[in-house]
Amino acid sequence: RKTIKRTAANQAVKSRIRTLRKKALSPIESGDAATASASLNEFASAADKAAKTKVLHKNSSSRLKSRLATKVRALTKKA
Repeated sequence: RKTIKRTAANQAVKSRIRTLRKKALSPIESGDAATASASLNEFASAADKAAKTKVLHKNSSSRLKSRLATKVRALTKKA
């Protein structure tokens, strides 16, 4: 009975994470360090919340955040 509601809620969270990740990747590709850093913070917060509610596994959340942070760090060093 609860499965449909929970699945919909979890799907919305996962969708938001994917969207925020894309939103963080686009300034990295264009070379905008400030926007990329701000987007990374927003993404990291959403990923942590998803891990806390077990929508994402905590290691998956960490892996995604780490990979994105590495790209942002490389961008800020280059700039």
